[in-house]
Amino acid sequence: MGVLVSDFYNGYDSIECEQQKCLVHLIRDLNEVFLKNQLNLELKKIVIEFGILLRKIIATIDKFGLKKVHLNKHKKDVDKFYKNVISDKFESEHALSFQKRFVKYKSKLFLFLEKDNVSWNNNNAEYSIKPFAKWRKKVSKSLTKQNIENHLILLSILQTCKYQGIIFFEFLKSGEMSIFDYQ
Repeated sequence: MGVLVSDFYNGYDSIECEQQKCLVHLIRDLNEVFLKNQLNLELKKIVIEFGILLRKIIATIDKFGLKKVHLNKHKKDVDKFYKNVISDKFESEHALSFQKRFVKYKSKLFLFLEKDNVSWNNNNAEYSIKPFAKWRKKVSKSLTKQNIENHLILLSILQTCKYQGIIFFEFLKSGEMSIFDYQ
């Protein structure tokens, strides 16, 4: 079974599977709050230290890819971040809010360090859903459950073909039932 890479929407918390929370969403949230509260030194500490941690990890990803053999070494950096930053006694509302979030999602923020080819963000998923959102906007009046299911199947085949470097219409014309058996 795979790992679900998701944002921080509470609905995902009830899904029983391994999860990696999107660190890009966390960065956006931190930056958004910090831009409005630049004099908050506690929040600034979290932002700066988290940035340092992520830059180290991303440098490793850029060099070696999403391989646990290389990323595993950053578990010590994560532990240090939690020990030196997240375990602090904060007083500001914003720092406390992010502290709670880091504690709550600790096992889901850095799962990608322990698994091969698990992304630290959900950019691919968000990019993949855009064609469906465009389609839904165009045909919203004629949507039925069956139409949606049929179109989602076609959309998943289209996106899988795209990621596998296969021409979608050529695959459909072939009559092959498995993209992975298609030559």
